[in-house]
Amino acid sequence: MKKFQPQPGFVVQAYRFALDPNATQEHALRSHCGAARAAYNWAVGWVTASWWQRRAEETYKIPEESLTEWRPWSLPALRKAFNEAKHTDPRFSAWWEENSKEAYSTGLANASAAFDNYAKSKNGKRKGARMGVPRFKPKRKARLACRFTTGVIRVDADGRHVTLPRLGTIRTHEPTVKLLARVQAGTARILSATVRHERGRWFASFQTEAKRDLVRVARPDVAVGIDLGVKTLAVMADSTGEIRTIANPGHYDAARAQLRRASRTVSRRQGPDRRTGQKPSRRWEKANAVRNRVHHRVANLRADALHKLTTAVAAEYGTVVVEDLNVAGMLRNRRLARRIADAGFGEIRRQLTYKTRQRHATRTIAADRWYPSSKTCSGCGAVKAKLPLHVRTYQCDACHLVIDRDDNAALNLAALAAAATTGTGVAGDQDTQSVSKPRGADQKTRVTRPRRKAETGRAGGVTLPHQRQTEARDRTQAEALTLW
Repeated sequence: MKKFQPQPGFVVQAYRFALDPNATQEHALRSHCGAARAAYNWAVGWVTASWWQRRAEETYKIPEESLTEWRPWSLPALRKAFNEAKHTDPRFSAWWEENSKEAYSTGLANASAAFDNYAKSKNGKRKGARMGVPRFKPKRKARLACRFTTGVIRVDADGRHVTLPRLGTIRTHEPTVKLLARVQAGTARILSATVRHERGRWFASFQTEAKRDLVRVARPDVAVGIDLGVKTLAVMADSTGEIRTIANPGHYDAARAQLRRASRTVSRRQGPDRRTGQKPSRRWEKANAVRNRVHHRVANLRADALHKLTTAVAAEYGTVVVEDLNVAGMLRNRRLARRIADAGFGEIRRQLTYKTRQRHATRTIAADRWYPSSKTCSGCGAVKAKLPLHVRTYQCDACHLVIDRDDNAALNLAALAAAATTGTGVAGDQDTQSVSKPRGADQKTRVTRPRRKAETGRAGGVTLPHQRQTEARDRTQAEALTLW
């Protein structure tokens, strides 16, 4: 499906507001989200049923031309098949009219996107980790979410209510004047709305096409290098030589004592047991709710601190240089995983990327993952062969420079802004003196496994055909599927 493109001078921006639904409205919200999950599971079962049927027919030596046809997974095809099945299928016939059609469309759209991602990953057309065959969403683990694209979707004029299809008018926990003022002024247009249950609350996120004027940064000619760490969240060194240190709030560490007490209380209550079918007691549910509130508060504090940090950095510097950290690999270190996850390294880079590009038209440069920022001397460019983590002071053997390890890395990252390749956002090697690099200076201490190339062999048990994507009709499937 063709991706929406905003008009010139506009960007796609989301406004999220916490909701305060009453008991009836919360029941309706859960019903809509459950309908989306049921439609998703139906679509996955309907598409994969033809795969299993063909596999069974192949065992009986049925010729290829007589096998069951492949069922398409495009959104129009899934909608057409679901509209025919919902009247007769006992899983939907008794209650499908209680929810908006947008709830079922949400599940079908998610299923179509899941099959598309699997097919692209299978054919080597999708970056990232290998995608498996879409699976059913269990009721106890599925995230409650539903998206509305048609119908009455608006922010009420009083600034404290929103209106959604079939759900009616719901009071918001916070004022909606930021979006309401822009809608009334004609500088924003609501495209869709998504309701989601997250961190113990219901949220409504409005996707809008909003007019955004670029804001000039305070120091457009200055580049800053950001070295992320655990003891200190970030060390920022700009091209003028100024170094600033951002302390790590450590929200999770501060709440560990409270979490320990809450978890001890939960463990002493009668909790659920899936093996025996035992249901949790009321006291367990209350204790678990108390523990969850502590987790939610820590997550909110972390998100607030990261947004304030990245907003301040994006509004001040014209060029921001960050490291291309392998956060997923770093989390495998059981000694540092908790602190790395609490710092939010990946979230910092994600926020800096879109805030610099969309709000200030500046650039964010990601240094090469194997660039030895900590091992390189910021004064002369000499590179050490090894620099263990417990050594917090950098001492250069060539120019005898003595500097803090994190400050040295931030200065090297800031110097990469001049040597960065514009357009790609990836920094190359720093132009330094012709100093010989010892063996192993340009390598990390741990070697990662090479990425497996996408092949046409087994992945999730199915070899998918090449699909011709069209917007107005179903995708044809000309080649055969090979199951396991």
